[in-house]
Amino acid sequence: MHVALWVVQALLALAFLAAGGMKLTRPKDALATALPWSAGWSTPALRALGAVEVLGALGLVLPGLTGIATVLTPLAAVGLAVTMAGAVVLHLRRGENPGAVPSLVLLLLAALVAWGRLGPWPL
Repeated sequence: MHVALWVVQALLALAFLAAGGMKLTRPKDALATALPWSAGWSTPALRALGAVEVLGALGLVLPGLTGIATVLTPLAAVGLAVTMAGAVVLHLRRGENPGAVPSLVLLLLAALVAWGRLGPWPL
């Protein structure tokens, strides 16, 4: 199960690095084209969300790779799960039901990592 959790952690880290990096580096107009929900958000809020996603991605893998502060991995997973719960609510409130599915999948995967690393398979 350790290997399976590592695979999920790596995939989540890649997804959140890509999504967070996009929010940190793209202009707001370009984001609004790719992510219609972002039009209602301020640029600082989008940048903060991007930073949270990038830091969460790093928290999923770096502690386990370095052996330093390994408790941060499940905490990062919990934080990303909460972030994705907010994304699911956002999409559902906007009537973007198909848009909620990827967020829900990421939420469930992050919850799996949090449960696995806090419980039976710690780093």
